[in-house]
Amino acid sequence: MAPPVDKSAGAYRTIGEVARELGVPQHKLRYWEGRFPQIKPLTRAGDRRHYRPEDVALLRRIHGLLGEQGYTVRGVQQLLAQEGKAPLPVAPAPRRAARITELRAIRALLSDALAADGAGR
Repeated sequence: MAPPVDKSAGAYRTIGEVARELGVPQHKLRYWEGRFPQIKPLTRAGDRRHYRPEDVALLRRIHGLLGEQGYTVRGVQQLLAQEGKAPLPVAPAPRRAARITELRAIRALLSDALAADGAGR
């Protein structure tokens, strides 16, 4: 089995990566695609599936409802239909803003260190 690859939160994932992350076989993900029209991965040449972060979040939720909470496929279908097609959030905005602030602070520290290093020569 290939080692897990660290990808950014917004990166697309292959069916193999999603299957490993959820701990389910790939054929189960393909089955869920047929049962839940909300799951719409992009397909490339050769029917290769690439899941968007929203798809992965939905698959994670479906997996939890089916496996951990004891829902049936029909029950999950009804639950998702009642909720409408409201998209699941990919990354909370405050968390992203905090990360950007943190990165800007690091950049300022590095800039100051480079300026101090250049002044000492």
